[in-house]
Amino acid sequence: MRKIVHVDLDAFYASVEQRDDPALRGRPVVVAWRGARSVVCAASYEARKFGIRSAMPALRAERLCPEAVFVPPDFSRYREASRAVREIFERHTRVIEPLSLDEAYLDVSENLTGLPTATAVAEKIRAQIHAELRLTASAGVAPNKFLAKLASDWNKPDGLFVIRPKRAQALIAPLPVGRIPGVGPVLEKKLATLGIFLIADLRAADLALLQDRFGKYGQRLHELSLGIDERPVSAERERVSVSAEDTFPADLSLDELPPHVRRMADRTWAAAAKLGKPAYTVVLKLKTSEFRTLTRSWTGEAALSSSGMLADRAVDLLARVNLPPATRFRLVGVGASNFRDPEADAQRSLI
Repeated sequence: MRKIVHVDLDAFYASVEQRDDPALRGRPVVVAWRGARSVVCAASYEARKFGIRSAMPALRAERLCPEAVFVPPDFSRYREASRAVREIFERHTRVIEPLSLDEAYLDVSENLTGLPTATAVAEKIRAQIHAELRLTASAGVAPNKFLAKLASDWNKPDGLFVIRPKRAQALIAPLPVGRIPGVGPVLEKKLATLGIFLIADLRAADLALLQDRFGKYGQRLHELSLGIDERPVSAERERVSVSAEDTFPADLSLDELPPHVRRMADRTWAAAAKLGKPAYTVVLKLKTSEFRTLTRSWTGEAALSSSGMLADRAVDLLARVNLPPATRFRLVGVGASNFRDPEADAQRSLI
């Protein structure tokens, strides 16, 4: 049986700001640029009491809490703090699956420090983060990734919760289905039409019905309702795509987008180059002034060979945006994906 710990830094960006500036401590801090087009990157727990959440428009956050302190994000400092947290993780296990700068799964079935239990490992990690980095983290301990992630939310902030195998099904039964990863508002509504509101309802639902309505994911939902999750912690998560995007100060027409597409392509190429493998697919992302998101993609037989080629293909994709001429756009993004190992491709061509 695996011993999994999910560690989640509490209000990470905002907590780093409060740590580094004593004047911000105890105050509602919103990490975001000010402006009509900005969105909230993070909110301190003092700000969350006013209903402010990540991804919320900054203007709405300001209306909810006029006294909030807005701090522009400093991602270089957040990345440095994340690296320091990673170093603490590595004292305890080499099997680490980062999900973002502020959370990760750790398989501590065999930990490096000789601590007797996974709970002891989680407690030690939290203590080291607090003592060395002056940040707090919440942790969940469980026999699998699904349960560990649920557990880390149980006692936030600065909490620890353990879900033991024998108690798992009883503990998760009364939770709403929206707590299951991958069950967003749309799927939640579809489940509600079947009378499924809680994990207990999902567990009682007919498996054939779930599979008929949701395909393979129906089977997955059934397994999660029973607390079953066989996914291992993946220490080496392969990047499947890289991208860059930008929100404009003012909406632009389609004809005004090419230079911005090229600018994002340059940023994407720089990030893709670090992976050491060429990409074969270009993705263009646009968001209209009405917040409609659309994507277009191109895949070539040959790999992308330069930033210019990536930019050219992305600009070409603008011709496939069939919207009224009056449409205005607030965001553009360029992505590269379908990375392949050239040597592996050459070997396949010889078979």
